[in-house]
Amino acid sequence: MKRLLFILCLLGLIQVELSAQTTILKNTEGKVVGYRVPIEVQGSDTIFLFQLHSVYIFPPMKFKNKQQEKYYWKLVRDVKKTLPYSKLITKVIKETNDTLIHMRSDRERDRYMKKFEKEIYKKYESSFKKMTFSQGKLLIRLIDRECDASSYELIKVYRGSFAAGFYQLFAKLFGADLKSEYGSGKNDELIERIILQVESGQL
Repeated sequence: MKRLLFILCLLGLIQVELSAQTTILKNTEGKVVGYRVPIEVQGSDTIFLFQLHSVYIFPPMKFKNKQQEKYYWKLVRDVKKTLPYSKLITKVIKETNDTLIHMRSDRERDRYMKKFEKEIYKKYESSFKKMTFSQGKLLIRLIDRECDASSYELIKVYRGSFAAGFYQLFAKLFGADLKSEYGSGKNDELIERIILQVESGQL
């Protein structure tokens, strides 16, 4: 499963986005101490221009028992850990496509992909090894959400049908499905709610 996640990583991290002109001020320890924002002067008034995040309003969570509540907070934790990687993978896919499109031959593209895979494996090996099995399965779903393509489709494009079939078989041994599309799962509605709240800073 972990090797599979490395392959998927071929195919950014969550940051709070202010306005394009906003500067984040940090001290020598790297701690955020303030923001420098653009202003607009209207007559005798000085107006600070600050882009606020969307705020999502959902009905309060209601749990039938402690076990259900525990599952919810575990899911929140897993989303917070895996969502940045799904965004990173999306960024990597775009950059990889931009590079491959300028290569003239399949041999050149294959050579590039093999070298790039080794670099990604080395860079993110320790991070993926720290993931639990449930986090790995969740990451597969979030990749589909970010890329609008299943993990199976991404592997097929970059590694071929045989590799896609192999990893699909491997994933199913662990109860995962690379062909599964985001939005079709029984918990996807709850996952989407958590994602929206995490991205807006509400969780």
